[in-house]
Amino acid sequence: MSQESRPSKISENLPQIRSVVLVALGSNRPSAWGDPRETLQRAVSQVGSKIGVIRALSGLYRTPAFPAGSGPDFVNAALAAETALSPGEVLSALHAIEADAGRERNVRWSARGLDLDLIAAGDLVLPDPETHEEWRDLTLEDQMKRVPETLILPHPRMQERAFVLVPLCDVAPDWVHPVSGRSVSEMCAGLPQGALDEVQKLHSALVKPQKGA
Repeated sequence: MSQESRPSKISENLPQIRSVVLVALGSNRPSAWGDPRETLQRAVSQVGSKIGVIRALSGLYRTPAFPAGSGPDFVNAALAAETALSPGEVLSALHAIEADAGRERNVRWSARGLDLDLIAAGDLVLPDPETHEEWRDLTLEDQMKRVPETLILPHPRMQERAFVLVPLCDVAPDWVHPVSGRSVSEMCAGLPQGALDEVQKLHSALVKPQKGA
């Protein structure tokens, strides 16, 4: 029996496809929203309202600025959020939140009131494995000179950075890197002890926004 071609409205009733994104947060100078802790708390609330539901939120950590000597110590954190947005839309939303806090993107890796990095979106590798490998293998000198023209996921430097991995261990220790096959906790354990010792947990903590807040 032949089927008639007709517009279908089934897709209108399907639930949105949602994914979990991992975001690293940092601040090492006052922003339009206040001191670093106040800034990160406001940023978490903005992520909850503009991107999706915050599923997990790390503690706060004090870490040296990267590269060394580039500014005051950072206050860092990480979160996992469930979202229906595409990775590109998430990145745009993060940049908009940074701008609301007064960030201007003039000098790379300078002191900043708010830094929001999209670390991963589920198990996506963007834009493709070959480009990801190219950026993952850049020397520090090239990292300081080059800026990608497209979104690279997972973040090509995440496996090297204690200030990213230690907070991520609070929120997604079992997330597995889709290229290396290593979990967050495994990548963290593989870092030099000296790098881990530089990440100091603070007594204060961020508050996860209530759903719908």
